[in-house]
Amino acid sequence: MNNLAEDKKRIAKIINILLKEYPEPKTALNYSNPFQLLIATILSAQCTDERVNLVTKDLFKKYKKPQDFLSIPPEELEKDIYSTGFYKQKAKSIIKCCTALVDKYNGKVPDNFEELCKLPGVGRKTASVVAGNAFNIPSIAVDTHVTRLTNLLGFVNTSDPLKIELRLRELLPEKYWIASSNLLILHGRKVCIARRPKCEQCVICKYCPSCKLTTN
Repeated sequence: MNNLAEDKKRIAKIINILLKEYPEPKTALNYSNPFQLLIATILSAQCTDERVNLVTKDLFKKYKKPQDFLSIPPEELEKDIYSTGFYKQKAKSIIKCCTALVDKYNGKVPDNFEELCKLPGVGRKTASVVAGNAFNIPSIAVDTHVTRLTNLLGFVNTSDPLKIELRLRELLPEKYWIASSNLLILHGRKVCIARRPKCEQCVICKYCPSCKLTTN
């Protein structure tokens, strides 16, 4: 692992550059309230945000609150979310989550990270997305893009989401936690693409030990 002080300086430069490149870093998922973001994030597992947004455009017209998801047969929900993939498991997760919301939280999404983590079908990544984007609670969501970029940038050497989250919490001031996830995700989608990174277009290439550009 690199020197902590040096890594803090380097990641600060990277985040500031990315903030200029993406001045409004936020999740690509469309939502109008915390509950919609929670459902959309559950659906986004192993699915593109674009596909989720297509599905939720109609889904959120039909299901407006947790009780609505509990008022129909699971097979109907499976049909509604079929194109997001793993629809049977996702339907089970959504139904269990909505049941907990109704039984324990009066149908409201808790604005507390630890309580979010306790919801069935909600892991740290989903809890972090909702906590940060819906409630502005300092949190770091680690998805495949964040995992790939933090490794390429040399800040971690692991695919363990929790270890990556803890490392970023150590490197970054709390005020950058929410933005850092969204910035790395945006950059991972636009420039640092898996298997075909556009190093020649990368604004943080000089701070990336994995940059493929030559310095000759």
